[in-house]
Amino acid sequence: MTKTIVFIDHHENLMDDIAWTHLGQLGFERRLICPFKGETMDLPLEGVHGTVIYGGSQNVGEQDVYPFLKDEIDWIERCIRQDLPVLGICLGGQLIAHALGATVGPRKPRECEFGYYPIKPTAHGTDWLPESLHATQAHYEEFSLPESAVHLAEGERFPNQAFSYQENVIGLQFHPEVTSHIFRRWQSAEWAMFGVEGAQTREQQDVLIDEHDDAQGMWFKQTLETLFGNPADQESADHAD
Repeated sequence: MTKTIVFIDHHENLMDDIAWTHLGQLGFERRLICPFKGETMDLPLEGVHGTVIYGGSQNVGEQDVYPFLKDEIDWIERCIRQDLPVLGICLGGQLIAHALGATVGPRKPRECEFGYYPIKPTAHGTDWLPESLHATQAHYEEFSLPESAVHLAEGERFPNQAFSYQENVIGLQFHPEVTSHIFRRWQSAEWAMFGVEGAQTREQQDVLIDEHDDAQGMWFKQTLETLFGNPADQESADHAD
């Protein structure tokens, strides 16, 4: 049976990020759903192997403004109940945290991360993140850790950077799917966070992109394969049987 990964996006993107491209290269079927355009989340789970929920400018506390976020939370809960792999990135991670009962919100006074910031594994996260990594960040909001979740990675300014739940659900605050090309587009976007407390300067970012983009990308590809598996490996095992 064809294995399909459902990707949930919140903006009109080029779909050139690492999650989309690498899982496609591995042989997964990919289905993109954009609830912000009115596309329904009411789809059957038959044939769905897992899901990736991307980031976005919307906030968990804006469900009355963006009702589709409620549908995404329902989707996350359905996937968790069916024991499917779930990966949430930034807003996606915050939606998972909210679905699991954690709090999500901004800091007051306003503070952000925008650039490439060091994160490190927690005592429980060394298998998942063997060593410190500079990770791509672009967020104001943050999540607390859900009950029964495992804290995987922490940062200096925003301590909660990654958690797992029931082994195959992962919520991230950072953006490892972002390549250097994507981040350079973000630097020129209207919403770029330059000048906000916590943001790096463009000059700092330019240096860190060149130093850390490759390492982040290699780690994330392996993380995707660990979470979702590799269809080619399963096919080889089936032939061996």
